[in-house]
Amino acid sequence: MRELLTIVVPLALPTALYVLWLQAARWVGSERARRAMPWLWLAGTGVVLLAVVLFVVTVGFGTSQTGTYVPPQLHNGRIVPGHIVPESRP
Repeated sequence: MRELLTIVVPLALPTALYVLWLQAARWVGSERARRAMPWLWLAGTGVVLLAVVLFVVTVGFGTSQTGTYVPPQLHNGRIVPGHIVPESRP
């Protein structure tokens, strides 16, 4: 679900909005709606929107933890996942 919201939606949103605008313009009878679809502009807008969303997600929602990272290890036949051991304060 996270991939859908952070990658697919920002890439598809400009095209979906343009198609909706195109349909609305055809109903009104605008001559401008008869031009070819600007795929390059739509793809560029989607990539820029994707970059903004990824930047906001990584910078705005990340948590910084202080401590020492302990990588995953094998103890007694079980895998202990990686974790952060908090620093002990004197």
